[in-house]
This record gives sequence, structure tokens and C-alpha cells, in this order.
Amino acid sequence: MITHEGRLKAAYDAGVFVLKLCGDVRLTLCATLDNEAQRLADTPGLKTVIVDLREATNVDSTALGFLAKVAMAVQGRLEHPPTIVADHPDVRRMLDVMGFSRYFTLVRAPLTEPDELAELPQVETDVQGIEERILEAHRILMRMNEHNREEFQPLVELLEAQQHR
Repeated sequence: MITHEGRLKAAYDAGVFVLKLCGDVRLTLCATLDNEAQRLADTPGLKTVIVDLREATNVDSTALGFLAKVAMAVQGRLEHPPTIVADHPDVRRMLDVMGFSRYFTLVRAPLTEPDELAELPQVETDVQGIEERILEAHRILMRMNEHNREEFQPLVELLEAQQHR
């Protein structure tokens, strides 16, 4: 079986930020996604945020939590909510169930990519950093809607209990 390791690409030009997720995007990239969310929160002149999931084969719940953090980081700063481009029906259904339509505009339309999408270097983190980000991502997802709260409450309680040991 061939696995397609996850990668993140990004470009910023004239107030438009594009974040492209490729392959199998999992918790190992959560530090990089967290870094981008924090960077976006501090980016002056930001007008539009686009997240392209067309080449993502999988996005785990931790990565989804940090995508939600991206939306929350720019909430109230943009004229329109961030946009997610996703073609695959399973990905669309997952985004709908998780409540992403409340924070993003979800589209299937083709996207014209910037010429200079640069691969983002993976931000290294230790096990404790990954555990803290997993917990943060799932807390963010729980705030999005009641379904997510019910779905992730047991995991969050387990992670919090492990953290306090």
C-alpha cells in the first residue's frame, strides 16, 4: 500500500492567503498548521483566506481543529469568511457534519492557484507539544457545535486526565 505523506503549501500575495493541504494530513503537521494560524492572526492587510483540500487524501480531526483555528484567528477581520475548496463528497460531508460551514464558505469551484505556492517547512515539536496541540484542536472542534462536543468530549477528558498525571 502506498501512503502519501501529508504536505502543506502556502502563498500570500496582495492580501490573499492560500493554504493547500496535500496527501495524508495528520497530527504530525499540527505544529505547522498552528504556526500558520498564529501568523495569519498577526498578518496586516489580510483580505482573503482560501484553504484548498482538493489534493488531500485524508485530514484527521487534529488537523481539522487547526483549520478551525485558522478561521477563528481571522474571524471579524475579513469581509467574507475563509473559503474551503473541497471536491470529494466524503470530505464535504465531514466538513458539513463538523460544522465548518458556520466558519467557512465551502465551495467546489475550481481554484486558480497562485504561481508561487511554497511548500511549508514542517515545524518540529516534541511529544508534549503534539499532545498539547491534539488537546487544543479537539477543544476547538468541540466549540464549533453540539455534535462535535458530544463526539470529542470523551477524548478531551481522557487527554486532560493524562496531562495531569
